[in-house]
Amino acid sequence: MHKKDQISDSELVTQYVAGNQKALAILVKRFHKTFCNHAYWIVKDADTAKDIAQDSWKLIIDKVATLQNPARFKSWALRIVHRKSIDYVRTIAKQKQQNQEYKVTKSIRDIPLADISQEKQQLKKAIATLSIAQQQVVRLFYVDELTLKQISNTLKISVGTAKSRLFHAREELKKQLKK
Repeated sequence: MHKKDQISDSELVTQYVAGNQKALAILVKRFHKTFCNHAYWIVKDADTAKDIAQDSWKLIIDKVATLQNPARFKSWALRIVHRKSIDYVRTIAKQKQQNQEYKVTKSIRDIPLADISQEKQQLKKAIATLSIAQQQVVRLFYVDELTLKQISNTLKISVGTAKSRLFHAREELKKQLKK
């Protein structure tokens, strides 16, 4: 057994809080893989699990001085990783739900063709040929009357990307409607 492995977690935590950076390095070496595995068990993506473990380490390092019982470091730190993993899963689920709510294909295709004029029918068909991403931006801009900044926040994209998608959608619609 190595000398490092003989040092308890609580002793390492105490040493780190006292200013020993090497103690933190030992803790990271001891637990990082465990944190990654725990996050992977929840999020089912290796890269995301590594990111969550890294973010968790940042929080652990910031808050370790507030840990009242250093002997409980492992369970305390795993709880942080667990919560961050669950938060990530919830965020992804919420984003998927928002994207489903703003899917243009459903709302545009659900409009009966007999109820609208010839020009609107042509426009509807032209919009249906756009990519889903372009349809989303067109709907949010023209139907929901959101600003480009609001669209970027809603779709979690940059303002530049929203502007670009809208521009390319308009250009494609011009081509489609000239036919």
